[in-house]
Amino acid sequence: MRLYRDTAVVLRQHKLGEADRIVTLLTRQHGLVRAVAKGVRRTKSKFGARLEPFAHIDVQLYPGRNLDIVTQVQTVDAFATDIVDDYSRYTTACAILETAERLAGEERAPAPQLHSLTVGALRAVAEHHRPCELILDAFLLRAMGFAGWAPALDDCARCSAPGPHRAFHVAAGGAVCVHCRPPGAATPSPGVLDLMDALFRGDWASTETVPESLRGQASGLVAAHLQWHLERQLRTLPLIERARPHAAVGAEDSVRQDGDRDSTTRTSSPA
Repeated sequence: MRLYRDTAVVLRQHKLGEADRIVTLLTRQHGLVRAVAKGVRRTKSKFGARLEPFAHIDVQLYPGRNLDIVTQVQTVDAFATDIVDDYSRYTTACAILETAERLAGEERAPAPQLHSLTVGALRAVAEHHRPCELILDAFLLRAMGFAGWAPALDDCARCSAPGPHRAFHVAAGGAVCVHCRPPGAATPSPGVLDLMDALFRGDWASTETVPESLRGQASGLVAAHLQWHLERQLRTLPLIERARPHAAVGAEDSVRQDGDRDSTTRTSSPA
């Protein structure tokens, strides 16, 4: 079998034996790839540091029966340098990697859009020109769009009645009109769904003056929508909530509830 090259983001790694590691990569043309990096835990390894999580790399691999083998690695972007020393950036970047792996689909299915989106999100986190929570929410919304899970933010998710609409219900698919609104639908503050739409479209200028309370509500809706489709919460989200307390307040307190259960409620999961 022939060697092949691809660009990749290192999603995670774990030890194998005394000197090797197994790395999970999100590649541009081959999707998710799991590979063995031999000898990288030795101090004299020529490319061990290039295979750390958050790295954007050019990698050469030899196809194996169960796991491919890393034969060459070149660093394209060393995002970790500007991420790992800041708790907010680190937890945000971890959530990006976890989401990318969960939404990449089957191994070896090409994922050029998700790969490019992940690289762009990590670059934005590392450069820190925008708030981490906005970067993450924009990434989650667009990644869900690639997966076919994007929430309706203007027209009604059920009957397609033109919006804007005030209510949001995760199980219904997003914004809902007064006629389709199910029990338990959330009523976010004015401007929250507009913020989510701006993040989805990449209209960053519209997000610059949005109050943190509205950002928190948007984060709650985005996380709840993703959790509904994944059928469980990302392990990293509770860490992010502890890093920015207003998100938890926005999701649970600032969004008015109808009925006994708010569609933005997040369930806790073990770390």
